[in-house]
Amino acid sequence: MTDLYNEISYRTSTLITISYSTSFSSAVRLLDSETQDAIYSIYGFVRLADEIVDTFDDFDKESLLQKFENDFYHALEKGISLNPVLNSFQMTVRKYNISDDLIQAFMKSMKTDLIKQNYISKRETDDYIYGSAEVVGLMCLKVFVRGDELLYNELEKPARKLGAAFQKVNFLRDIRDDFEILNRQYFHHSLQNGFTDEVKTKIAEEVEIDFRSSLSGLEKLPDNVKTGVLTAYYYHRTLLKIIRKTSAKDLLKKRVRVPDPVKMFLFIRAYIVCRLGISLINHN
Repeated sequence: MTDLYNEISYRTSTLITISYSTSFSSAVRLLDSETQDAIYSIYGFVRLADEIVDTFDDFDKESLLQKFENDFYHALEKGISLNPVLNSFQMTVRKYNISDDLIQAFMKSMKTDLIKQNYISKRETDDYIYGSAEVVGLMCLKVFVRGDELLYNELEKPARKLGAAFQKVNFLRDIRDDFEILNRQYFHHSLQNGFTDEVKTKIAEEVEIDFRSSLSGLEKLPDNVKTGVLTAYYYHRTLLKIIRKTSAKDLLKKRVRVPDPVKMFLFIRAYIVCRLGISLINHN
């Protein structure tokens, strides 16, 4: 009797994903329908939590975030929620055995956003990125491997590196808003002398290392998800190239993006690479 409501719950998470991130949702559309539903539900959950801490300035963010967390665990216990996003996410958590330590690590980073603005060391930055991005990648990996724990363990480290790379690229892209609107500095490099070209180059070099470290995992992903993940990988690599060509001064003035025709090219490239079984390590 709940089939229709569950379907609507997944649709709600899908709508949120499409509305907030056209690039990510385009990559998700390359997955099979069952996997799409699960990934959309994960994104819907993390997106709502992120919105609470980033944009609900006229409300008590701390109490809203705590209620959001409590409502999720109530949904997980009862197997249903009147919040469609939480309902879809709890179904995905149950179906793919997403461990609670991943969810708690994510919530810890969201709570940190409520009280912390400057990250003064590499360890603080890395800890935040683990909770805000790497564990989200691991949630998605749980979906991708569909119960194959040996494969999950093998791909865990590369998946973390990919999640970290995506997050750092997004931080660089959004650095103007982080500085001016949210008054946050996630990169400890820029605390002393500001966000300079030298700082930008150093961060970009670190991201390149993360990307290279993720390739072994990308190669071993199941065929039904590889094209979608590889498209997202190519998108963020391309965005990083644009960022590297843009001065730090200009990044603080505007948000750079990947043009739509280039996005289409990246999808075609990912499709061909996966279709022909081309080695990512040798032809990246």
